[in-house]
Amino acid sequence: MNTTVRNIFGVAAAVIVLLGFNWATDSDSISLSAETKNIDKIESAENRPATSLKDFNDAIVDIAEKTNPAVVTITTKKTQEVRVVNPFSQFFGMPRGDSETQERVQRGLGSGVIVSEEGYILTNNHVIAETDEINVRLYNGNEVTAELVGTDPQTDIAVLKVDIDNIPTVELGDSDALKVGSFVLAIGSPLSEDLAHTVSMGIVSARGRSLNNLTLFGDYIQTDAAINPGNSGGALIDMNGQLVGINSAIASRSGGNDGIGFAIPISLAERIMNDLIEDGEVSRGYLGMIFGGEVDQTMARALGLDNVRGVIVGQVEEGGPADKAGLQTKDVIVSLNNDQIRNWDSFRTSIASKKPGDTINLGIIRDQEEMNLEVTLEERPEGPVASANQTESEDVQERLGFSVRDLNQNIRNQFRIGNDIEGIIVQEISQSSNAYERGLRSNDIITNVKRTKTETTDEFYAEIEKAIEAGDEVILLTVLRNDAEQYVAFEL
Repeated sequence: MNTTVRNIFGVAAAVIVLLGFNWATDSDSISLSAETKNIDKIESAENRPATSLKDFNDAIVDIAEKTNPAVVTITTKKTQEVRVVNPFSQFFGMPRGDSETQERVQRGLGSGVIVSEEGYILTNNHVIAETDEINVRLYNGNEVTAELVGTDPQTDIAVLKVDIDNIPTVELGDSDALKVGSFVLAIGSPLSEDLAHTVSMGIVSARGRSLNNLTLFGDYIQTDAAINPGNSGGALIDMNGQLVGINSAIASRSGGNDGIGFAIPISLAERIMNDLIEDGEVSRGYLGMIFGGEVDQTMARALGLDNVRGVIVGQVEEGGPADKAGLQTKDVIVSLNNDQIRNWDSFRTSIASKKPGDTINLGIIRDQEEMNLEVTLEERPEGPVASANQTESEDVQERLGFSVRDLNQNIRNQFRIGNDIEGIIVQEISQSSNAYERGLRSNDIITNVKRTKTETTDEFYAEIEKAIEAGDEVILLTVLRNDAEQYVAFEL
């Protein structure tokens, strides 16, 4: 599903909705989020097997009762000065257009989960971002002012602290062990403060979802437990009564629950929280490479690999940790610490979730030979992670779905392409073409066709014709994009 970030009340095509990024003035309706955590570890299903439907129901009731007290409702305020024109100023001897300044209070509503006896609360960054005052309402109705410990917009995590004796808490679970199909509870305050501590039930629908239009890093849990606007910062609870996720967003055509919600895994949220508490900032592991493409069935065939999944190294930063460990351009990374790589987003999130100084094991394939590299991660530089930039292109009907041009001096000057770069440039490409679907874009520079160097359009079409005559079904292109080498494999 194509998704875009929209206001919580936007209704159009399918959208990704942040569940707590709502502002309302004193005269407007309020909606944001809430969820919950667990107090005492609840016996697992293995220790207390359900022998009837009633036993199962009682277990769900037990989990809900023990986790609800750790839920908090977060209310925020932001005061702004606005200039208001007095429409009657002309009648009182004042020049037309004179105005006065008034204060306007914007209010937000969200949720959080108490995770420690010291009063630390996990929530979403977008719940408390750009606010002047943060208040927390407990399950018993008491309300206190919260201290903002720190935020990490790149993962949408924020940590608050309250000073309360005998505070209820939830136990943190193991989100890495959470399987698709597992039952989960979502507890929060959908739509309004009056609906606080609403409990809904569902399953884990998928793992490893990426929402790159919302956060830079994320390996989201997808669930069909009913989540609506107002649930941001709330809890996703497993059948052990443990916190396994912080509910953050929904995919929706209507702006409400369509059965597709997303939660930040607690393994990532806990890591961010500990950094913010201990250091006041988040440190991320840094590998020092640029993404060159994902290996799926088509790419594996083009590379001559059997049943391989992974990511291709497009460029290695000179002097970086990957370079020091011996990683090279065109290497295919297939595993991280013996775990198979699903896709680029999950891989880079896994790297970023580790600390500088951590040592990782990369399983790679180089020239069709398997090997392992030990890499010691370093501090991640400031700013966004370098990645391939995919640009829009115009529809055309050309052979193979795209047209190419030689790199003449005018084109080099226009796109700032150095004279040392040899190849041809993609001029126009049809969005309905297989090449476009596989990732080729206009302005990409093609340097190789099926590993054969290509410097002119004549050489390019000659290699394509050879491939067709040989009965090849897949074409592998080596392209330069943003000075990084990448690979695109598409079917003829």
